[in-house]
Amino acid sequence: MRFKNILLALSLLAAFFTVNVLTAQNDKAPRPSPAMTATKQIGDLTITINYSSPAVKGRKIFGGLEAYGKVWRTGANEATTFEVNKNITLEGQKLAAGKYSLFTIPGEKEWVLIINKEANQWGAYNYKKETDVLRVNLKPGKNKESVERLKFDISDKGVVDFAWELANFSFAVKEDK
Repeated sequence: MRFKNILLALSLLAAFFTVNVLTAQNDKAPRPSPAMTATKQIGDLTITINYSSPAVKGRKIFGGLEAYGKVWRTGANEATTFEVNKNITLEGQKLAAGKYSLFTIPGEKEWVLIINKEANQWGAYNYKKETDVLRVNLKPGKNKESVERLKFDISDKGVVDFAWELANFSFAVKEDK
């Protein structure tokens, strides 16, 4: 009887630690680049961007930490995701409803926005150009003051704005009817 009680106690203890370890692996709260979401409902269309928001921390970001001409996850940690529940046009190009990863290639005079069909990626380490669904060239702007934390905003008209450090860009999303 005593052996069964000890065995039961050990089993419960093992289960407790397993649940805690699994929960800790999914907990994004303590990260230096916190998980953020930008979402907007426009009629029947829902646009959602999930990203991690790194801070500048006095660093030179574009042309420094993030090299020009190189594919970037457009955030930190996991690749940024872009999700729409309806077929859309993004800067005039058609995109089917679904969840995608969002990458960019920063440049001094032009950025490339990339929508990739592999939504669940860590960073851009396993990025494959052949899984791109859409690429759009964008003209970057320059912020008057440095934006400390990377951010995405979505307007009521479906314009997605990105800003971090001194860089910004925008792109238009419309339901494809």
